[in-house]
Amino acid sequence: MTKLLLNFLLFLTLLSSGCSFPKIIILKDPLTPEEHLNLGVAYERREELDQAIREYQLAAKKLPIAFFYLGNAYFLKNDWDQAEINFKKAIKKDAKNAAAHNNLAWLYYQRGKDLDQAEALAQKALELDPSKSSNYGDTLEKIREKKRATHP
Repeated sequence: MTKLLLNFLLFLTLLSSGCSFPKIIILKDPLTPEEHLNLGVAYERREELDQAIREYQLAAKKLPIAFFYLGNAYFLKNDWDQAEINFKKAIKKDAKNAAAHNNLAWLYYQRGKDLDQAEALAQKALELDPSKSSNYGDTLEKIREKKRATHP
């Protein structure tokens, strides 16, 4: 971690610890979008999803991939509407993002809605990245099983 990032994290810790420091206003974000993304991943691993979402939102101002991470974080919070919005943004910003296609398909599968769209998304994920066929193929098969079960 960069020294600047460590100082920034220390500053945030001090602010949240209840210390009575004078209020400092930061006019320029000291972190790059990539650092915000990495910090979001660290928060997500610690299951601190609100903090992860905040960092991903800051990263998303410059990094389209951050919408994919936002979708995942909202999915983990069971905020499926926000997850859907962000997976769609990730796909709109990068139509070749196979993981975003797959995760949106999985979201629809979990909700039991739009299964035809879910199937198309999973199929697209497979086409975009055949190297992940074990993962994306599993998503596609589960969607097809659910479709058969609901429409025998």
